[in-house]
Order: sequence, then C-alpha cells, then structure tokens
Amino acid sequence: MREALKPVEWVGDSLERVRALSRPARQQVGYELELVQHHLEPSDWKPMPTVGPGVNEIRIHVEGEHRVFYVARLRHAIYVLHAFRKKSRKTAKADIDLGKARFQEALRMEALKK
Repeated sequence: MREALKPVEWVGDSLERVRALSRPARQQVGYELELVQHHLEPSDWKPMPTVGPGVNEIRIHVEGEHRVFYVARLRHAIYVLHAFRKKSRKTAKADIDLGKARFQEALRMEALKK
C-alpha cells in the first residue's frame, strides 16, 4: 500500500509570497515541494538550524535567486514557513527571524492536529 502524501501547509503569507514569484520560479517551487512530499530531497537545499530544528531551505535558481524555508519532519504536514528573493550572499536577519517566528507557528498548528 502506498503511503499517503503529507499535505503542504502554508504558514503566514508564504503562499502569497510564492504566488508573487515569476511563473518559472513558482513552477520550480511546486516541483521541489512535490519531491519533498514523495520523501525525496529537493534538487538544491541546505539545512537551516538557525531557523529551527529540521528546517531546510530550498534554493531556486530561476530568474534570480529565491529561497523557501520549510519543515517536513513534523507528523501531519510539510509546513512552508517563508519564501523570498535572495538579494545577497548572506540570508538577511529579517528573513531568518520571520522563519523562526513561523516555525513556532507551525509547531502550534501541528499541536492542534493531534
């Protein structure tokens, strides 16, 4: 029997932020999240322990640089915490802080599903 795919839950305005990306970048985000749903690794990613335990960053290299923070380790869903255009080599503190706050929100959302 095939395992059911975990749903993708959007925290805060992360869905609106992804929708604001160019179509090719949006399509790449969707493809990468689908890989995660199938328990595969995204094409280009790195762990982001500064945001929270189990948080990863998907790197999108389409029409500029974009990043998506997500956590898939929680039981009920894959939580997309934040999506943004990367403008410098170092991830901005504001993006890290927003990711941290949304990670806490994802933990609250997960606790309500028990």
